[in-house]
Amino acid sequence: MPVKELTPEELEQQLAPKRTFTGKLATIVSIVAVAMTFFQLYVLIIQPIDPWILRSAHLTFAAILGFAIIPGWKQASRAKPNWIDYALMVVALIVMGYLIWDFDGILGRAGVDPTTFDVVVAILSILFLLELTRRATGLTLVIFVAIFFVYAFAGPFLPGILNHKGYSLQRTVSFLYSPDGIYGIPLGVSSTFVYMFVLFGAFLQVTGTGKVIIDLAWSVAGWARGGPAKMSVISSSLFGTISGSAVANVVVDGWLNIPMMKSVGYSAKFAGAVEALTSTGGQIMPPVMGAGAFLLADIVGVPYLEVAYAAAIPALLYYVSCYCMIDLEALKNNLKGLPKETLPNLKKVFTGGWHLFLPIIILLGSLIWLEVSPIRAGFYGSIAAIVASWLRRHTRINLKQVWDALDQAARGSVEIAATCGAAGIIIGIISLTGLGNKFANMLLTYAGDNLFFALVLTMIVALVLGMGVPTTAAYAICAATLAPGLVKLGINPLGAHLFIFYFAVLSCITPPVAVAAYAAAAIAKSSAWETGWTATRLGVAAFIVPYMFVFGPQLLGQGVWYDVVWAIITATSGIVMLSVAVQGWFFTKVGWLGRIASGAGALLLIDPGLETDIAGAILVGGVIVSQWLARKKNKLAAAKTT
Repeated sequence: MPVKELTPEELEQQLAPKRTFTGKLATIVSIVAVAMTFFQLYVLIIQPIDPWILRSAHLTFAAILGFAIIPGWKQASRAKPNWIDYALMVVALIVMGYLIWDFDGILGRAGVDPTTFDVVVAILSILFLLELTRRATGLTLVIFVAIFFVYAFAGPFLPGILNHKGYSLQRTVSFLYSPDGIYGIPLGVSSTFVYMFVLFGAFLQVTGTGKVIIDLAWSVAGWARGGPAKMSVISSSLFGTISGSAVANVVVDGWLNIPMMKSVGYSAKFAGAVEALTSTGGQIMPPVMGAGAFLLADIVGVPYLEVAYAAAIPALLYYVSCYCMIDLEALKNNLKGLPKETLPNLKKVFTGGWHLFLPIIILLGSLIWLEVSPIRAGFYGSIAAIVASWLRRHTRINLKQVWDALDQAARGSVEIAATCGAAGIIIGIISLTGLGNKFANMLLTYAGDNLFFALVLTMIVALVLGMGVPTTAAYAICAATLAPGLVKLGINPLGAHLFIFYFAVLSCITPPVAVAAYAAAAIAKSSAWETGWTATRLGVAAFIVPYMFVFGPQLLGQGVWYDVVWAIITATSGIVMLSVAVQGWFFTKVGWLGRIASGAGALLLIDPGLETDIAGAILVGGVIVSQWLARKKNKLAAAKTT
């Protein structure tokens, strides 16, 4: 086994520096984090409170933790917060305290007739949220928020469809300091569904489920050609059920997978690209998808389980495309796997860790058979994780590890809360100015009745908005502006929103700002730019999948079972042949004519319909036969030379 270069903790510090506390300060920060988790559990499971107050408290806790653990600038101390950090914490407390103190009054005045103090507190809430967002996610999302904020005042000076009457500062900021803005649906999702699933993931981590997943991937695929890359497909797809985050996936298993890929002959940029591609798919892999999926369920108004069910087949197709691209790369470069004696034993891994998957089964059972809410299902799963760990001595967790899970859940929610709060500002401006309807009309105007063109425009906007912006924020913006237009064109609302969510996820590997590729490049010691473009090339088949389920809703599990099965078969065949077209290799090297035939056949198979399936099958069959004959010819030539 190659010696690791960086631990996950060291890598995370390199990618997103955080303070490391010692002594009393470490204890205080940990107590605040655990207090946040206990507060969340109390209001979500035992005693509900008004959603506005819950969201405000959630954001305040996240702000206190965020300003404590994330330094505001490079030269800031990594050992303790400074006076600016403490001042920002006080501001966050004042904002929440004012809401609790005059809740009924603010409820009646927000966005309509605010007092001077309402306006001051609203401005303070926007400022501390933007600073928290800058620290947690970088400047990109803050710039987007600033552009939308300015739009609220600049409307009278803008031409055409962007023109509006303009709004005063008082009305704008007080409107944003309400459930129509900062404390809207995105932050509501962060403070409920997402938090509970982050807690569930934290318990799976401390019980060692993540390590079992990685060991299973090693034992199942590590020995195959290009084995370490295939390990990344398996481990990242399974780990997606824990993290639901592309960068988190990269940080957790990339430090092992990438050096192993390099050790068997993959280039640094290819190894990093594979890890970025497979880790990105974790956000669309049920049962626990990215935070944006919970927001999607809330916006569309369907149960989360329905979203997960619809996303299951596209997620599998995504990973089929990853596997095919990796396998063909290994085949054409004659890359071998790792020696079996260096890999974990599958039987030992399974017998030693099978019980750690019981919480996931209980989570799914609670959603499917007990039909409880995702919040309660996540709670049951978290309790089950503790109980399951006690079934075997070597996995048994203690009180300190339980405390660590409660602590890590709160810390892990900081970025999500900041992102959702910032997204709330953007959605608030869109709602206030009517920009959503204008964008929908603009999409319909440019696309006309051409659904394909409308989808391409939507894809481009989602990819651009997602560059450097967290997936949840990118999805939220596009859902508010573009989804209504797609629905008017006749797309099922769930399919329209999943299409947008899918490309918001894929923006993590799309240059020029590809956060998952950058994280993987840091481990691989490769060019971030080259790694991002390589990931995009490897993921070209994955970019087709959203179009497949829009034009063929059977891939969302809609329709009779035999239509769904046939759609899966033809779509999978199309994905395989599209990989052949991109890689230029099948049984042996594929010439340009064969690549064109493979690509055309793939697209015909992907397009639903009996005629296109038959035409695609004929083209694909011709490629397969020609490849079989070419390989047979090569074998005969090789035999003659020997």
